[in-house]
Amino acid sequence: MLSQTRPAGGDTLTFLRAIMRNPQQLGAIAPSSKAVARLAASVVPATPGAVVVELGAGGGVISDAIRDRLPPGGRQLAVEVNEGMVSHLRRSRPWLEVIAADAGDLGKLLRQAGLSHADAIVSSLPWTLFEEARQRRVLEEISASLVPGGTFSTVTTLTVLPLQRFRHFRGLMEGTFATVGTLGPIWRNVPPALVYTGARAGERPVEDLPGEPGAG
Repeated sequence: MLSQTRPAGGDTLTFLRAIMRNPQQLGAIAPSSKAVARLAASVVPATPGAVVVELGAGGGVISDAIRDRLPPGGRQLAVEVNEGMVSHLRRSRPWLEVIAADAGDLGKLLRQAGLSHADAIVSSLPWTLFEEARQRRVLEEISASLVPGGTFSTVTTLTVLPLQRFRHFRGLMEGTFATVGTLGPIWRNVPPALVYTGARAGERPVEDLPGEPGAG
Protein backbone atom coordinates (compact mmCIF):
# COMPACT_ATOMS: atom_id res chain seq x y z
CA MET A 1 0.00 0.00 0.00
CA LEU A 2 1.51 3.30 -1.06
CA SER A 3 1.30 6.47 1.01
CA GLN A 4 -0.06 9.64 -0.46
CA THR A 5 2.42 12.29 -1.54
CA ARG A 6 2.56 15.32 0.74
CA PRO A 7 4.96 18.26 1.07
CA ALA A 8 7.88 17.18 3.27
CA GLY A 9 8.29 20.76 4.45
CA GLY A 10 5.09 20.58 6.47
CA ASP A 11 6.36 17.61 8.46
CA THR A 12 9.75 19.20 9.06
CA LEU A 13 8.37 22.57 10.13
CA THR A 14 5.92 20.97 12.55
CA PHE A 15 8.70 18.80 13.97
CA LEU A 16 11.03 21.76 14.51
CA ARG A 17 8.29 23.75 16.24
CA ALA A 18 7.62 20.80 18.54
CA ILE A 19 11.33 20.57 19.39
CA MET A 20 11.46 24.24 20.36
CA ARG A 21 8.41 23.86 22.57
CA ASN A 22 9.44 20.64 24.29
CA PRO A 23 12.88 19.25 23.36
CA GLN A 24 12.74 16.68 26.18
CA GLN A 25 9.88 14.84 24.47
CA LEU A 26 11.41 14.47 21.02
CA GLY A 27 15.15 14.26 21.62
CA ALA A 28 16.14 14.91 17.99
CA ILE A 29 17.32 17.87 15.95
CA ALA A 30 15.54 16.87 12.74
CA PRO A 31 13.10 14.24 11.44
CA SER A 32 14.53 10.92 10.25
CA SER A 33 15.44 10.74 6.58
CA LYS A 34 13.45 8.55 4.19
CA ALA A 35 16.37 6.11 4.03
CA VAL A 36 16.32 5.69 7.82
CA ALA A 37 12.54 5.37 7.75
CA ARG A 38 12.72 2.56 5.18
CA LEU A 39 15.34 0.77 7.26
CA ALA A 40 13.27 1.03 10.45
CA ALA A 41 10.17 -0.19 8.60
CA SER A 42 12.00 -3.20 7.13
CA VAL A 43 10.81 -5.32 10.08
CA VAL A 44 7.18 -5.01 8.94
CA PRO A 45 6.12 -8.57 8.02
CA ALA A 46 4.39 -9.58 4.82
CA THR A 47 1.76 -11.57 6.72
CA PRO A 48 -1.76 -10.49 5.64
CA GLY A 49 -3.54 -8.68 8.44
CA ALA A 50 -0.34 -7.89 10.36
CA VAL A 51 -0.56 -5.31 13.16
CA VAL A 52 2.26 -2.75 13.24
CA VAL A 53 2.71 -0.19 16.03
CA GLU A 54 4.98 2.85 15.84
CA LEU A 55 6.22 4.45 19.05
CA GLY A 56 7.15 8.13 18.89
CA ALA A 57 5.75 8.78 15.42
CA GLY A 58 6.88 12.42 15.36
CA GLY A 59 6.33 14.06 11.97
CA GLY A 60 5.24 10.87 10.25
CA VAL A 61 8.20 10.02 7.98
CA ILE A 62 8.49 6.51 9.41
CA SER A 63 4.69 6.19 9.43
CA ASP A 64 4.75 6.62 5.65
CA ALA A 65 7.46 3.97 5.25
CA ILE A 66 5.48 1.54 7.39
CA ARG A 67 2.36 2.15 5.32
CA ASP A 68 4.30 1.45 2.14
CA ARG A 69 5.17 -2.02 3.51
CA LEU A 70 1.91 -2.79 5.30
CA PRO A 71 0.41 -6.04 3.93
CA PRO A 72 -3.20 -6.41 2.77
CA GLY A 73 -5.63 -6.14 5.66
CA GLY A 74 -2.89 -4.82 7.96
CA ARG A 75 -3.52 -2.39 10.78
CA GLN A 76 -1.17 0.48 11.60
CA LEU A 77 -1.17 2.40 14.89
CA ALA A 78 1.03 5.26 16.02
CA VAL A 79 1.61 6.16 19.68
CA GLU A 80 2.74 9.75 20.21
CA VAL A 81 2.85 11.78 23.43
CA ASN A 82 3.56 15.25 21.98
CA GLU A 83 0.26 17.11 21.50
CA GLY A 84 1.50 19.14 18.54
CA MET A 85 2.70 16.07 16.69
CA VAL A 86 -0.53 14.21 17.47
CA SER A 87 -2.54 17.02 15.86
CA HIS A 88 -0.20 17.10 12.87
CA LEU A 89 -0.40 13.34 12.31
CA ARG A 90 -4.18 13.29 12.54
CA ARG A 91 -4.43 16.20 10.11
CA SER A 92 -1.83 15.06 7.57
CA ARG A 93 -2.39 11.29 7.73
CA PRO A 94 -6.09 10.55 8.25
CA TRP A 95 -5.46 6.88 7.41
CA LEU A 96 -3.24 6.46 10.49
CA GLU A 97 -4.65 5.32 13.86
CA VAL A 98 -3.01 7.88 16.15
CA ILE A 99 -3.05 7.25 19.90
CA ALA A 100 -2.16 10.22 22.09
CA ALA A 101 -0.46 8.43 24.97
CA ASP A 102 2.78 7.25 26.55
CA ALA A 103 4.65 4.28 25.08
CA GLY A 104 5.15 2.94 28.60
CA ASP A 105 1.46 2.00 28.60
CA LEU A 106 1.68 0.02 25.35
CA GLY A 107 -0.02 -3.16 26.57
CA LYS A 108 -3.01 -1.25 27.92
CA LEU A 109 -3.22 0.86 24.76
CA LEU A 110 -3.33 -2.23 22.57
CA ARG A 111 -6.12 -3.72 24.67
CA GLN A 112 -8.07 -0.48 24.43
CA ALA A 113 -7.68 -0.68 20.64
CA GLY A 114 -9.11 -4.21 20.66
CA LEU A 115 -5.75 -5.89 20.11
CA SER A 116 -3.83 -8.45 22.14
CA HIS A 117 -0.44 -8.17 20.41
CA ALA A 118 1.49 -6.55 17.57
CA ASP A 119 3.40 -8.33 14.82
CA ALA A 120 6.03 -5.57 14.63
CA ILE A 121 6.89 -2.51 16.69
CA VAL A 122 8.92 0.35 15.23
CA SER A 123 10.36 3.08 17.45
CA SER A 124 12.12 6.40 17.25
CA LEU A 125 11.84 7.07 20.99
CA PRO A 126 14.62 9.20 22.57
CA TRP A 127 16.08 6.42 24.74
CA THR A 128 18.99 8.49 26.07
CA LEU A 129 16.53 10.99 27.57
CA PHE A 130 14.91 8.21 29.63
CA GLU A 131 16.01 7.21 33.10
CA GLU A 132 17.15 3.59 33.29
CA ALA A 133 13.95 2.47 35.02
CA ARG A 134 11.86 3.98 32.23
CA GLN A 135 14.01 2.34 29.56
CA ARG A 136 13.40 -1.01 31.21
CA ARG A 137 9.65 -0.45 31.56
CA VAL A 138 9.15 0.52 27.91
CA LEU A 139 11.27 -2.37 26.61
CA GLU A 140 9.34 -4.81 28.80
CA GLU A 141 6.07 -3.45 27.41
CA ILE A 142 7.40 -3.83 23.87
CA SER A 143 8.55 -7.41 24.43
CA ALA A 144 5.30 -8.43 26.10
CA SER A 145 3.29 -6.85 23.28
CA LEU A 146 4.99 -8.74 20.43
CA VAL A 147 3.56 -11.98 19.07
CA PRO A 148 5.86 -15.00 18.75
CA GLY A 149 7.76 -14.22 15.57
CA GLY A 150 7.26 -10.48 16.08
CA THR A 151 10.11 -8.02 15.67
CA PHE A 152 11.18 -4.65 17.08
CA SER A 153 13.26 -1.90 15.53
CA THR A 154 14.40 1.43 16.92
CA VAL A 155 16.23 4.35 15.35
CA THR A 156 19.25 5.87 17.05
CA THR A 157 22.00 8.22 15.99
CA LEU A 158 25.72 7.55 15.99
CA THR A 159 26.22 10.54 18.29
CA VAL A 160 24.59 8.79 21.27
CA LEU A 161 26.53 5.52 21.07
CA PRO A 162 29.21 6.58 23.62
CA LEU A 163 26.66 7.81 26.18
CA GLN A 164 26.19 5.79 29.37
CA ARG A 165 22.41 5.78 29.04
CA PHE A 166 22.66 4.35 25.56
CA ARG A 167 25.11 1.66 26.68
CA HIS A 168 22.62 0.74 29.40
CA PHE A 169 19.82 0.67 26.83
CA ARG A 170 21.86 -1.63 24.60
CA GLY A 171 22.41 -3.93 27.58
CA LEU A 172 18.68 -3.96 28.28
CA MET A 173 18.03 -4.82 24.63
CA GLU A 174 20.36 -7.79 24.91
CA GLY A 175 18.65 -8.91 28.11
CA THR A 176 15.15 -8.51 26.66
CA PHE A 177 15.45 -10.07 23.21
CA ALA A 178 16.98 -13.36 22.11
CA THR A 179 18.74 -11.69 19.20
CA VAL A 180 19.86 -8.08 18.82
CA GLY A 181 21.33 -6.64 15.63
CA THR A 182 21.96 -3.43 13.73
CA LEU A 183 21.07 -2.13 10.28
CA GLY A 184 22.92 0.74 8.66
CA PRO A 185 24.48 3.16 9.23
CA ILE A 186 22.74 5.75 7.11
CA TRP A 187 25.36 8.46 6.65
CA ARG A 188 23.09 10.89 4.81
CA ASN A 189 20.83 11.27 7.84
CA VAL A 190 21.36 14.34 10.10
CA PRO A 191 23.06 13.14 12.23
CA PRO A 192 24.05 9.73 10.80
CA ALA A 193 21.79 7.00 12.15
CA LEU A 194 21.56 3.28 12.89
CA VAL A 195 18.59 1.01 13.40
CA TYR A 196 18.75 -1.53 16.23
CA THR A 197 16.57 -4.62 15.90
CA GLY A 198 15.39 -7.22 18.37
CA ALA A 199 13.62 -10.56 18.14
CA ARG A 200 12.00 -12.73 20.79
CA ALA A 201 13.20 -16.25 21.55
CA GLY A 202 12.48 -18.85 18.90
CA GLU A 203 12.30 -16.38 16.03
CA ARG A 204 14.43 -16.25 12.91
CA PRO A 205 17.72 -14.37 13.41
CA VAL A 206 17.49 -10.60 13.14
CA GLU A 207 20.31 -10.57 10.57
CA ASP A 208 17.98 -12.44 8.20
CA LEU A 209 15.38 -9.69 8.35
CA PRO A 210 14.98 -7.58 5.18
CA GLY A 211 16.84 -4.32 5.36
CA GLU A 212 19.44 -2.06 3.83
CA PRO A 213 22.63 -2.80 5.79
CA GLY A 214 25.34 -0.32 5.01
CA ALA A 215 23.06 1.92 2.96
CA GLY A 216 24.18 5.46 3.05
